[in-house]
Amino acid sequence: MRNAAETTIAQLIIRLSAATMLAAMVAGHALALSELRPSDELSQPEQGQSRAILRAFDGTTLPQPGPAINRSAQAGDTKTTAPPADPNAAKPAPADSKPAEIIRDMTKLPAPVKHMREQLVEAAASGDIARLRALMGTGATQTQVMNGEFEDPIETLKSFSGDAEGQEILAILLDILSTGAAHFDVGTPDEAYVWPYFAGKQLSTLTPPERVDLLRIVTAGDLAGMEENGNYNFFRAGISPDGKWKFFSGGD
Repeated sequence: MRNAAETTIAQLIIRLSAATMLAAMVAGHALALSELRPSDELSQPEQGQSRAILRAFDGTTLPQPGPAINRSAQAGDTKTTAPPADPNAAKPAPADSKPAEIIRDMTKLPAPVKHMREQLVEAAASGDIARLRALMGTGATQTQVMNGEFEDPIETLKSFSGDAEGQEILAILLDILSTGAAHFDVGTPDEAYVWPYFAGKQLSTLTPPERVDLLRIVTAGDLAGMEENGNYNFFRAGISPDGKWKFFSGGD
């Protein structure tokens, strides 16, 4: 058996060995950390470059989105817009002149005017735009249609319709002929009975029932635009006192 002295010496040797190994491990770990630290930190040039990049973005923002797209025409809203008015078409009376006579009772129209209106209504209601041709006349007295874009007035009408057959224009013609008429330029070569009667009134003077009449022909948005100018500027039809269809035109 070992004596007490030998046991004590052995324990001291073991402890010393353990302490030596622990010191070596700590030193190695510290060395490893010292080697890793430079790679974790940016070098001075790299730090300067990073700060320059950050400064380049100072004060910048994302661009503002563009204005909202007006989707009315892209979402199936293909309602026909009236073309510019024929310069020969009747104009609304100026506010300081005598207002046009408004005729709501169609039985009070001169017989030739009444007859032509009835023929136009019948042709438009048929759905066949070609039936208007016989009512247009020829030569110098031929109906003035829109801006005369085509030599054939029927083709001109079709070009302003939302459909290929011109039936939208026929519907518009029916709508405006269903209202009263305004009697313009009495006693002059330009005398005409013009539909709808809104062409002869300042929009600011319309009564609530008259506004309802107008909204059967145009949208509320169209009406708001017209009110900015003060005058009706959608389609209109004119018949001369002798019963000739003078014009079918667009807005002012």
